[in-house]
Amino acid sequence: MTEESDAENRATNRSIGHGGIVPVDGEPLVLLELIQRMKVRDVMSTQLFCVPRSATMHDVQELMRKKKISGVPVEENGRFFGLVSIDDIIRALSGGYINDPCSDHMTTKLVVLEDDMPLSFALRYFGRYHYGRFPVINRDQRLVGIICQRDINRALLVELSRELNRLETRAESSEDMTTGVYVLREFPICKFDFENAGKAANQIKKVLQEKHIPPKIIRRIAVAAYELEINLCVHSDGGVLTWQIINGDSVIEARDAGPGIEDVEWACRDGTSTANEWIRSLGFGAGMGLANVKRVSDEFEISSKKGSGTTVKSVIHLSEHKG
Repeated sequence: MTEESDAENRATNRSIGHGGIVPVDGEPLVLLELIQRMKVRDVMSTQLFCVPRSATMHDVQELMRKKKISGVPVEENGRFFGLVSIDDIIRALSGGYINDPCSDHMTTKLVVLEDDMPLSFALRYFGRYHYGRFPVINRDQRLVGIICQRDINRALLVELSRELNRLETRAESSEDMTTGVYVLREFPICKFDFENAGKAANQIKKVLQEKHIPPKIIRRIAVAAYELEINLCVHSDGGVLTWQIINGDSVIEARDAGPGIEDVEWACRDGTSTANEWIRSLGFGAGMGLANVKRVSDEFEISSKKGSGTTVKSVIHLSEHKG
C-alpha cells in the first residue's frame, strides 16, 4: 500500500470504522443509506492481475512492484486457487524460497465475498478478520474482483459527494411543512436484511420529531413506514421505500419488482401472511403489516400483479384537523 493510499484510509476511517459506521458530527444517516444501497460489486476492483500456479514467488513480487499492488490472486481457467500477499513475499524473501512456485506458499484458506452482497457485509468482514483485502466471486464461483478498504473509502467518498449534491439540489428553503414539498427521501431495502430493518422508519420519525409534528401523527407515520419496510424486507426481492411531505401530507410509498401478491384483498386482512417458519422464528411475518398500514392511514392504495411487483401508498395528514 502506498503512503498516499494509507493516508487516504486514515482520513476516511474517521467516519468508516472497522465493522461499522462511526458518526461524524452526530449525522451518519446519509452515509448509512449509501452503505445499505451499495453492493460489493459497486466497490470492488475488477482490474485483476492474476498469476498461474506455476508462477514463482519472485514473479509475483515483480508483478506487485510494477502494478503497485499488495495482493495477487492465483487463478487458472477461471478457477480461483489462492492469494499471494505482500506478507507471503516477505516471508519468502527471509526464508530463501523466493524462486519456489507460488502454489507452494500461497494462502489457500481464504474468506471470500460474493459480488451481490450488501456493502455492509464487506465492512463487517474487514472488522472481523482484519485482512487487507478479500477476493470476490460470483454465483458461479468464479473470481470477478478484489476489494480492499481503499476501494470502499474511494467509492463512498464519490457517492457521498454525489448524494449531498443531489440532496442540496432537492432541498426546499421553506420551513413550512403544510405547503409545497418539504422533504423527499428514498430508502433502498434489501431482501432479508434484518439487521437494518426499521432504520428507515426511525429516520423518518427523527425528522418529524425535530419539526415538532404532533406525537400521535408521528406514531401513525412511523407504524406505516415500519410495516412497509418490513414487508419489503420479508416478502419481496427488495425494493425502495419513498417518503415525502407534500402539501401538508406525509406520503410513504413502497415499491418492489416481485414476486407480487395474488390476492390483494386477502393480504390486507389481519393475520394473513406467507412468511415461512424461519421468518416467523425471527419475530417477523405475523400477518399484520398491510392491515396495520391501512388502519393508520388517512388514504391507502395498493396495486400488485403476480410476478411483476407491488406498490403500496400510505397518506397521513400532518394536521390533526385536516380532512
